[in-house]
Amino acid sequence: MKDNKLYMIGNAHLDPVWLWQWQEGFQEAKATFRSALDRMTESEDFIFTSSSAAMYEWIENNEPAMFAEIKKRVQEGRWNIVGGWWIQPDCNIPNGESFVRQGLYGQHYFKEKFGVTAKVGYNVDSFGHNGMLPQILKKSGMDYYVMMRPMPNEKGLPSRLFMWESDDGSQVMTFRIMYEYLSWGKDLENHVRRCLGEFKDPLNELMLFYGVGNHGGGPTKENIESIRRMNADPSLPQLEFATPDVYFQEMEKKNLNLPVVHDDLQHHASGCYAAHSGIKHWNRKAENRLMAAEKYSALASWITGQPYPAEFNQAWKNVLFNQFHDILAGTSLEPAYEDAMYLYGEAMAIADRSLNYAVQSLSWNINIEQDVTMKPIVVFNPHVWESRVNVELEVGGIKPTTVLLDDKGNPVPFQTVQSQASANGRFRLSFMADLPSMGYRVYKLVAESASHKPVGEPIQASDLVMENKRFRLEFDKETGYIKSLHDKVVDHEVLKGEGAKPIVLDDKSDTWSHDVLHFNQKAGSFKAKKVFRVEHGPVKSVIRVVSEYGNSKLVQDFAMYPDRDQIDVQVMVDWRESFKMLKLVFPVNVIFSKQTYEIPYGTIEREHNGEEEPGLTWIDYSGVTRKGNIMYGLSLMNDAKYSYSIHNQDMAMTVLRSPIYAHHVPYEPDPNGEYSFIDQGIQRFSYSLLPHEGTWEQAGTVKRAAELNCKPIAVIESFHKGDLAQTDSFVNVNRDNIVVSAIKKAEDNDDLIIRVYETNKSATSAEIALPRWKRVIKADFKPCEIKTFRVPQNPELPIKETNMLEWDVE
Repeated sequence: MKDNKLYMIGNAHLDPVWLWQWQEGFQEAKATFRSALDRMTESEDFIFTSSSAAMYEWIENNEPAMFAEIKKRVQEGRWNIVGGWWIQPDCNIPNGESFVRQGLYGQHYFKEKFGVTAKVGYNVDSFGHNGMLPQILKKSGMDYYVMMRPMPNEKGLPSRLFMWESDDGSQVMTFRIMYEYLSWGKDLENHVRRCLGEFKDPLNELMLFYGVGNHGGGPTKENIESIRRMNADPSLPQLEFATPDVYFQEMEKKNLNLPVVHDDLQHHASGCYAAHSGIKHWNRKAENRLMAAEKYSALASWITGQPYPAEFNQAWKNVLFNQFHDILAGTSLEPAYEDAMYLYGEAMAIADRSLNYAVQSLSWNINIEQDVTMKPIVVFNPHVWESRVNVELEVGGIKPTTVLLDDKGNPVPFQTVQSQASANGRFRLSFMADLPSMGYRVYKLVAESASHKPVGEPIQASDLVMENKRFRLEFDKETGYIKSLHDKVVDHEVLKGEGAKPIVLDDKSDTWSHDVLHFNQKAGSFKAKKVFRVEHGPVKSVIRVVSEYGNSKLVQDFAMYPDRDQIDVQVMVDWRESFKMLKLVFPVNVIFSKQTYEIPYGTIEREHNGEEEPGLTWIDYSGVTRKGNIMYGLSLMNDAKYSYSIHNQDMAMTVLRSPIYAHHVPYEPDPNGEYSFIDQGIQRFSYSLLPHEGTWEQAGTVKRAAELNCKPIAVIESFHKGDLAQTDSFVNVNRDNIVVSAIKKAEDNDDLIIRVYETNKSATSAEIALPRWKRVIKADFKPCEIKTFRVPQNPELPIKETNMLEWDVE
């Protein structure tokens, strides 16, 4: 057996939050690191491997003497830093930019404090891994990856060691851990012997991870002694204290011609994509607010000199910590979510404050004429494309004679909708804004105009039917379901059967839904109590459907616009059920279908086999119509949910599920016990239906979903002189499939960092222009490629492409 070799990886998987709160995880990090340092003193050949910059920062701030010891051991090569990320996150739910920031803040921390960066990506306990990670890892300085889930019973892979490839062609050498990332017993012989059948020619060298884990602990004296003892046994493989870095480097030297896996790595614990709606919604909001705030803060710093907030780093660290796999997945104990809410709250407060400083700095410098009868409203577009979007804001002083004008003096249709204040004199203004790419436009509320009258005609709308030029939407009065969504232009019924419906399912599984892939045991349906029109005007009409099931209530407000193909739905759920799940189901009326899900900085096509799947802000079901034989589809977009299923023609979004907090099989709840159930009470979110002729790429689904998730910013201004025009655009792109996702200040100076990605899996040449500074970025993109550019403030210096760490590409 000595021809075979096990690289023994001493580690201590430490969940900073799980069945305990972060304060306990904090203490356990100190105890675990202390233990690892002690083992090094006792055994000169012992090597320790550890990840997660967040925990090192804890030690640095709370136990500086221990931090100095760790630094010394890192320099000796006996303390191996892996991961390169702030934490070991859920690897499906964060958006693409969050994964970039995990590496940006993690690797910069390791470089600054220890003089090293991680070469090995390391997520040993995450519940699945999105298919864009190889590119993100590679461009964050990591050529290798260690994972464990899904395990062999959950996804077959061609080898323990393989090349994992993303759509742009990036590859990382990846190892799937055998059995467990930890060891339970003091003696490791059983742990070693069960791996003997894993050696497959030519792969006769593998990694074996040992050390007490989950609640920390790390390798024990007995672990180390048993490794030495077993090395004298000729029936066992050679055992060597090692690191993942050494293992991967040795495997590279062998030129093994490893199999290539081009796929995401799923499924494990498929119920976690929907567990705890609160944490999912807070995460989505925080990501979008921070990204919008950074964009305008960076631009304002160049345009008006508004200082760029240093506290963005803390805000992002809060968000990244909460993306830890047992927090964001909804699988921790209940008090952990109060802690998470505080961290998200701080992050969103920083984002809101910074965004307000930035946009008000810009709006205050706009030249707005003096007119006491006029109230100026400056609307900022946080996206790098021209947007036509519904803007709503609370205002006062609207009269029957009031008109709304754009910056050119043209009248704009508007209406008042129900105010968020139940008081006289306050109104909620609603209008469609035409916004320049990554810019702003001034609109003007004029109390009375001699030359203009209010404009616009409402669509046809009753209590059960709404109809614009493109679609006719009809509801069933008895059930509240969509009875018909008819595309009049191509004469196609978008939905089939009963149409869209809210379905309640039995769900007795634990918080993770271990070993459950399908949720299909129907318990009942919400039934309508009221269906009636609540808003009607030249901007939009809204039909409200109020439904009930058991002790729960569902309110959906369906909005249709005169000139938009999109139907927006505001949802309020008051949920009072346990061991149940709520899905919104849309039976799509096409054949020869293709099902597409958004994943971080990319997309993936999956089968319509009914399995619960992770996705970000949208999914799409497209195919061919039976009548007319044309390409047609339906995109389903939302601002808070991450869990979907598609079974045959039923496309479903999982709204919530209500297991017991932190319930892990095989524990069986006492039928007479009292437990706290997830997702009880009121939650609110939005979704949109985008029926489209052609493909989702042609429909612009990526951009429409981004507009739903990151709204325009409206500032009520006053009149003043200024150097800025009443409309302007600061950044634009000449290709629809190239999206600028992030604009920020560089980590090391005042340069702009601009991150851009390709959305349609199509090689593209594009230009990203900054017209105010007469700068143009010209670049060629591979399919789904993510690129990062550094734009110096000094116009004499060239624009450079960097990696995701903002370091020059080698």
